[in-house]
Amino acid sequence: MREQQEEIPQWEFCEGFLAALVCMRREVPPEEYWPVLLGDEFRPMEHMEFVWRWRRRWQEIATALDADVEQLEDERTYHPEALDTRGAILALPPEERFEGDLENLPAYAQVWALGFMYAVESWPEDWEPPRDAEAAQMLDAALEDIVALTEGDTGEPAVSMYSEDGPPSVSNERLDVVGAAIWAVYDLRQLWKSMGPRIEPLRKAPEPGRNDLCPCGSGKKYKKCHGAG
Repeated sequence: MREQQEEIPQWEFCEGFLAALVCMRREVPPEEYWPVLLGDEFRPMEHMEFVWRWRRRWQEIATALDADVEQLEDERTYHPEALDTRGAILALPPEERFEGDLENLPAYAQVWALGFMYAVESWPEDWEPPRDAEAAQMLDAALEDIVALTEGDTGEPAVSMYSEDGPPSVSNERLDVVGAAIWAVYDLRQLWKSMGPRIEPLRKAPEPGRNDLCPCGSGKKYKKCHGAG
């Protein structure tokens, strides 16, 4: 798809966007989220391989977020499909490496976090803080942890997430931020599931004036019809 349309986001961004959809308070239908993520011209039936992968990943993420896990090392824990772009470049032979500045490349999991927050910003009403103060604080703290991941990695490179024996490309501080963001996704999933879909308050129609025609259609003034007495 990216070969045909350059504006199509990379999979890591889509993965973050998808994770946010899985966490949302209501279930957003495909016809609502496809145009936001992939543009109005996207036709699911023409890209069934992508749609199939999307659906499979949706189920994988939902299953992982609903699992009772207590540590990141648990094989059931959700782990974003994030790319260590710097690690991939550094693993290449010097003559094949990207000639630009490595510092301008996205940090590990940064694109994932940007995709997640793009979904949050696209449906602001669905991410409004709950009335309950404790729940609102939980929401704010979780989103702050994910926003922190949208920033670059300024720490000293210590490990490579691309290859076990590759040149260091990711700092230990960055791994801590990634871990916090993963637990934040769990918090968001649990928060919205516990609260259920937002219920819109019923709005009472304004009552007609006493000298207005009665809305029942009788032709009489309201004060002499349903407004009498």
